[in-house]
Amino acid sequence: MSIDAITAVDDSAATALTEEEIFGAHQGGKLSVATTAPLSNKRDLSIAYTPGVAEVSRAIHKQPELARTLTWAERLVVVVSDGTAVLGLGNIGASASLPVMEGKSALFKTFGDLDSIPLVLNTSDVDEIVETLVRLRPSFGAVNLEDIAAPRCFELEEKLIEALDCPVMHDDQHGTAVVALAALTNAAKVTGRPLESLRVVVSGAGAAGIAVAEILLAAGISDVVLLDSKGAINSTRADLAGDSTSKKADIAGRSNPRGVTGGPAEALAGADVFIGVSSSKLEEAHLALMNQDAIVFALSNPDPEVLPEVAAKYAAVVATGRSDFPNQINNVLAFPGIFRGALDAGARRITPAMKLAAAQAIAELAAEDLSADYIVPSPLDPRVAPAVTAAVAAAADAK
Repeated sequence: MSIDAITAVDDSAATALTEEEIFGAHQGGKLSVATTAPLSNKRDLSIAYTPGVAEVSRAIHKQPELARTLTWAERLVVVVSDGTAVLGLGNIGASASLPVMEGKSALFKTFGDLDSIPLVLNTSDVDEIVETLVRLRPSFGAVNLEDIAAPRCFELEEKLIEALDCPVMHDDQHGTAVVALAALTNAAKVTGRPLESLRVVVSGAGAAGIAVAEILLAAGISDVVLLDSKGAINSTRADLAGDSTSKKADIAGRSNPRGVTGGPAEALAGADVFIGVSSSKLEEAHLALMNQDAIVFALSNPDPEVLPEVAAKYAAVVATGRSDFPNQINNVLAFPGIFRGALDAGARRITPAMKLAAAQAIAELAAEDLSADYIVPSPLDPRVAPAVTAAVAAAADAK
């Protein structure tokens, strides 16, 4: 599909949505189960169910690895949430989060050709969630964690990675980080600077912010400063000193090499890049403190930290998380291909190398038509998921 054709498809999103079409599309949910085996006569029934299915069950009992090819489990992604950090809605609970998780499962099928089911849990206890998924492990092949509040999301992901022998990823963290790195890779090219030379400020030190900082450091950018509600995170900040379990304390020891203190004004003075993944607003006066040809990613939804038209006064490249502005940083560019690639390769973990490979694949797809208004491909570009899948599978095989 050409860029013009993709843009024409994307333009339909600009039409105002109505309650009638929104609620109409959600009647009965957005998912259903379809059979892959015919069931039109007695012979079909005998093959798909009894007595034929008993032969398959006996075979798996003798050789458990056959479940990978004789059931859907190893190609099934479960989208798991406790409903504590849903979109911009906050802690709305498991039931209210289900429409979002259904949508995520639909994206897995549409963009990654992976079967997926949502699992929303009426508990926010990390150990209870881990125990539940460990018990359910024979039924699925990968876990996509979704809309789980920080800092519990960090602990939950780490414990599940250790407890389960299958790919686990918290998309709010790593999907965002992968696409942000892809976009920044191309934004650096547009502005004629080496990626590694950039001075980056990340506003928000929750799930997405810390993951963005981690992947930027892994990509070779050393000057990364995170901001939280108390200001710049650094190794001398009193509230972080001596806290060996805090993600903020950990990242403080590996970022902010210049020891920046203070708030947005101090952090953005002489910065090349602003990446916003919080609800905090960015003042225009602070934008003016950034270097010439700045890069601004205002990714909060639905309200960016700064409006694109304001950011454009000072920045050479501007991106948001919204579909109605150029350069949408959308997780759907990453997660379907990352999971598909991991499952295709039979990987038990999604590694940093696989995430870097995904970011590079996304960036390369936009290289041919690269411009200030086109630093990542459209989420509807049919090339994206196959390219990310191949890159992630190759990175998994190379480990």
